[in-house]
Amino acid sequence: MQAALNACVHLAVRDGYDTVYVEYLRARGGARVLSRLGGRWPLHATGTGQVLLAHAPQPFQEEVLGMPLQKYTRKTVTDPFELRRVLAEVRRTGVAIVDESITQDAVAVAVAIRGPRDRVIAALSVTLDRENWSPGAVLPALTTTARAISRHLGAPSARRMPEAARAAAR
Repeated sequence: MQAALNACVHLAVRDGYDTVYVEYLRARGGARVLSRLGGRWPLHATGTGQVLLAHAPQPFQEEVLGMPLQKYTRKTVTDPFELRRVLAEVRRTGVAIVDESITQDAVAVAVAIRGPRDRVIAALSVTLDRENWSPGAVLPALTTTARAISRHLGAPSARRMPEAARAAAR
């Protein structure tokens, strides 16, 4: 996926109020990113963080929304009402798209990794140069990879064939 999309790939987990990168693959000539293996960023400011926050317990979400949220660029979402809307959209669509939230000229697209009982246990993202990204090119590879990881971790929903694939098989 990393080479096919020429994208930086991040696998992250939640630790307190942060997203922590437990795996990171840099793309040669890809978007400039400020992340590193073991690096931390606040949940509200990254694609992986927004996925993890959107699926965290409601009291935890409210705790985060009640804190001062740091702005890294003019596009970082720091308004609690706007962030609530963003998190609801992430839950509805299953995808977080974060445009220039930490790094100028970079877009991060993230999805959930699920484990047993379908609980969100991690998030997978790609970060691309803003000029060269296409949701149509990114989402199939990203969701397929996340589904394969989730299936390997025992997520019940990852074992079921998606509706589109069932329809195509008929």
